[in-house]
Amino acid sequence: MSWTVSSIIKTMLPILTVLTCIEISTGLVLSSYESTLFQYPSLLILVPVTIGTAGSLGSTLSSRLSTSFHLDLLDFNISNYHLTGNILSTIALSITIFPFIGALSWISASVVFVSVLNIIDVVIISTLSGIFLSIFASIIALAATYSAYRLKIDPDDVAIPFVTNLCDFFGIIILLALASFII
Repeated sequence: MSWTVSSIIKTMLPILTVLTCIEISTGLVLSSYESTLFQYPSLLILVPVTIGTAGSLGSTLSSRLSTSFHLDLLDFNISNYHLTGNILSTIALSITIFPFIGALSWISASVVFVSVLNIIDVVIISTLSGIFLSIFASIIALAATYSAYRLKIDPDDVAIPFVTNLCDFFGIIILLALASFII
């Protein structure tokens, strides 16, 4: 792995170009649901919080996996604690935080807007979205770290940007799909 400016640009420019296209797609998907989000303010409030929290969980996992990789503690094997322990703790954390996020979103929407959805629906949507996103973020973090390892690229350079961008894109899709199914 080389640390020269030209090698970093050579490695990161294609990655950032692809990720920019993904973020543009995220905006297009989000704008296509604009009327639904305005109809249900609780969902509108959930969007940035859900994708931000899922991205943070995935970024933290990516950072842990990358650090374990650099310390030569990471073995891409299901029995490796640094792998399974970090993935399971990420999923467990999402199970604890996303119901709270749903309840706070409903309270915020009730204070600022007229809440159309009931609190149970918002908490269920938030919790299921969070669980699915944490599983997805774990898979992407693992795949990005492993791919970087195989391609001899520094996982610090690729894992976190991929996880956060893909959590944005799929976070919108998962949240809105669950909302459409539940309401």
